[in-house]
Amino acid sequence: MTENNLAIVVLAAGQGTRMKSRLPKVLHPIGGRPLVGHVLTTAARLGAAHVEVVVRHERDQVVAALAEDYPDAVFIDQDEVPGTGRAVQVAIDALPDDFTGDVLVLSGDVPLLEADTLSALIDGHRAAAAAATLLSARLDDPTGYGRVIRDADGTVQRIVEQKDATDAEAAVTEINAGVYVFRAPELRSFLAQVGQDNAQGEMYLTTVIELLRGAQHRVAAEIAVDTASTFGINDRIQLAEAGRVLNDRIVRRWQREGVTIVDPATTWIDDDAVLAPDVTILPNTHILRATTIAEGAIIGPDTTLVDCEVGEAAIVRRTDATLAVIGAEATVGPFSFLRPGTILGAKGKIGAYVETKNAEIGEGSKVPHLSYVGDATIGRGVNLGASTITANYDDVNKHRTEIGDEVHTGSHTVLVAPVRLGAGAKTGAGAVVRKDVPAGALAMTVAPQRNIEGWVEKNRAGTGAADAVARERAAE
Repeated sequence: MTENNLAIVVLAAGQGTRMKSRLPKVLHPIGGRPLVGHVLTTAARLGAAHVEVVVRHERDQVVAALAEDYPDAVFIDQDEVPGTGRAVQVAIDALPDDFTGDVLVLSGDVPLLEADTLSALIDGHRAAAAAATLLSARLDDPTGYGRVIRDADGTVQRIVEQKDATDAEAAVTEINAGVYVFRAPELRSFLAQVGQDNAQGEMYLTTVIELLRGAQHRVAAEIAVDTASTFGINDRIQLAEAGRVLNDRIVRRWQREGVTIVDPATTWIDDDAVLAPDVTILPNTHILRATTIAEGAIIGPDTTLVDCEVGEAAIVRRTDATLAVIGAEATVGPFSFLRPGTILGAKGKIGAYVETKNAEIGEGSKVPHLSYVGDATIGRGVNLGASTITANYDDVNKHRTEIGDEVHTGSHTVLVAPVRLGAGAKTGAGAVVRKDVPAGALAMTVAPQRNIEGWVEKNRAGTGAADAVARERAAE
C-alpha cells in the first residue's frame, strides 16, 4: 500500500574518491545488486508516495544502471553546490508544494538497512512528534563517521563531521548512520538557512539538526540494535565487509527455510536467488543473480551458477553455468561448462569436461565426457560418444546441428553443421559427418588401414619401443 505521507530521498550524488574506481561508488555490487540498488529495494518495501534519487557524479551511468529495475524512482540532478544539504534541498524542491508529510533520507552507500528497521524509525519519529529523528549506532572504531553530540540530558544537540570535530568530539563513539526522518515543512524552512561555513565548504544536512535544536524543535535519535546495518561504504575494505555481512544474512535466511548449507563460510548466495526446501549446497559454491533451485537438488562442491534454473533432485558438481536450465533429476559435472542457452532435459546428463552453448538436450539424453555441443537441438534418449563435437562455426557464421531421438554416436565423431541426424541413427568411431544422416542409418568415415612393417626398428632404433619389439619377436 502507498504511504501518502512519506517521501524517500536517496543520496547518490557523491564521487566516492576512496574507492579509487572508475565505477561510481553507489554502483559497486554486493549480493548481486549495486549498493544503491539495495537501498532502493528497501525503500520500495516501505511503499512511499515519492522516491527520489539525487545524482551528480557520473549521473548518466548511475541512471542507466537503475532506471529499468526501479521504474518508480525519480532522478533529481544536484547542481554545483556541494553537500548533502544541497542534495536534499533539490529533492525537496521537486516534491509537490502541498506535500507536508515526512521525508526519509537514505544514503546510497548504506546498503544493509532493512525495511523493518526503517519502519520502526518512522513510527518512533511520529510517536515522538519530532521535527527530525536520526538513526545512530555505537562503534568501537568510529573513524570516518560523523559524531552524534548530545546534551547533558541525552537529547541530540548536533552532528559533527570528523573533519570538523575537536579531539573531544572525535572521541565520541556514537555515529550518525546518515539516515533521517524530517517533517517536510520544517525541513524546507531550515534547509534555506544552511550555509557552507565548514572545512569542506559544503552544505551539510547535519546542520539542519543543529538549527532545529536552536529553534527549540524536538530532535530524536534511535540507536540501531544491529550495528552492522548502519555500515557505510567508503572504500574496498568496507565494501568487502558489507558483502560478507549481507551474505551471512542470506545464508541464514535460506537455512531457516530448510536449505542445507554445509559450509556457510565458502557459500555465496545473491539476494535475488531462490532456493527450495531440502536443497543441499556443498562447499565453495556460488549461487548468483536470479538463479532458482528446486527441491532436493544438490549443488556443489566448487560450483558457480549464474541466472540458472535447476530442477528437482538434479545434481550439479564442479560446474560453471550461466543462463542454463537443468531439468529434474539431471546430472551435471564434474568440470562442466554450461554457457548461455543450454537446456538439459529431465534425467539428462552433461558429464566431465563437456562444454555446451545454445544447446537443447532432450529428456534422458547424455553427453558424458570430453565433448563440445554448441548451437544444437538434441532429442530424447541420445548418447553422444566421448569427444563428439558439433563443428558449428565456418569462420563466418554459426550453424545448427539437429539430432533426433535415440541417436548414438561413436567416439570422436565430428558433426559439421548444418547437419541433421534422423531418429535412431548411429555413427562409427571417428566419423566426420558432413551430410544429413537418414533415420536408422549408420554414418561412417571409411579409409583402409595401412600397416608399415618394421617402421619402429628402422626409424626408432635404440628406443624403448624398439627394445620391446625385439623382445616380442624373440618370444615368438
